[in-house]
This record gives sequence, structure tokens and C-alpha cells, in this order.
Amino acid sequence: MAESITVARPYTKAAFETALAQGDLGSWSEFLNMAAAVVADDSLALVLDNPELTAAQKAQLVTDVVNGSHPVSQQAQNFLNLLAENKRLSLLPEVSNLYETLKANQEQSVDVSIVSAFDLGSEQQDKLAQALNAMLSREINITSTTDASLLGGVIVHAGDLVIDGSVKGKLGKLAEAMNA
Repeated sequence: MAESITVARPYTKAAFETALAQGDLGSWSEFLNMAAAVVADDSLALVLDNPELTAAQKAQLVTDVVNGSHPVSQQAQNFLNLLAENKRLSLLPEVSNLYETLKANQEQSVDVSIVSAFDLGSEQQDKLAQALNAMLSREINITSTTDASLLGGVIVHAGDLVIDGSVKGKLGKLAEAMNA
């Protein structure tokens, strides 16, 4: 996995710099997400693995599928052609993920996932967003889910940062400390 991310970085950087120069980070984000979904689809992956198809045909196949729901610019088509020529279309999911990280850094925002034992009201989400904004100095985009097995509290995922304030997590740490 680390190797594919390493190989994907220069392609991601090229896509990001192109999008930034065009002032079109959002459109490239949508394009990369769609293209990543296309190459990740099992049935299309089998077609893309066909050695009888040329690189141009593979790039065109991805373009045609993506074009059905999102118009593909000439620069995006060139990007797909480059990936196909270098036999790197399978890197599109990694490119898309790395691109989203670069985009979030550029926009000074972070996507935060909150898992709580109970449904959080909008007031509670706002308070969490304000606290995280102060802590991370970024605009916070929250998505929340519930997991009754937490018993109480929340688990916050913000990029690489994980804050486990759940009762289940605290009980686990207590049990670990007692067994040590």
C-alpha cells in the first residue's frame, strides 16, 4: 500500500497543480472521485486489465464512463491518458485520496467523522465543531454516526487525529492498565 501511495504522489501533485492553476479544485475533486470509482469497480477492472486494449482505449473507457455523470475536461482527459500510458490507472483511488488531502490543506478545512453512542443534536455538533476549529485552526466539516456499543461519549476522527472519548475506550484503557 505504501508503495502505491508513493507512486501516486507525483500524479496527484500534477493534478492538484493543474486544478489550482485553473482555479477549479472542486471540479477536479469530483472528476478524480468518479474516475477512482470507475477503476475500483470489479467488472470494469476486468475490462481495464485486458491486455488487448491499448492505453488510449483504456483511458477513453474511463473517460466515457465518467463523462456520463461528470463532464471531462481536456486536461482531465490528458491526465487519464498519461496514467494509462504509464499503466497507472489502478492508482486513481490513491490519487483521489491524496488530492482530497491537498485540497483540504489548501482550503484550510478538515473532514471530521464523529461516532457517538447517541444521536448528537445540532447544538452539540456546533459546540464540537467550535472546539475542533480552535484546536485545529481549520474549517470543520462534520459527519456523525451512532454506535450504541460505545456506551457513552464520542470518538472523533480528523485526518490522522483520533480522539477516543468513549466510555468503551476508557474502560478498555482501564482494563489494560489493570492487566499491566
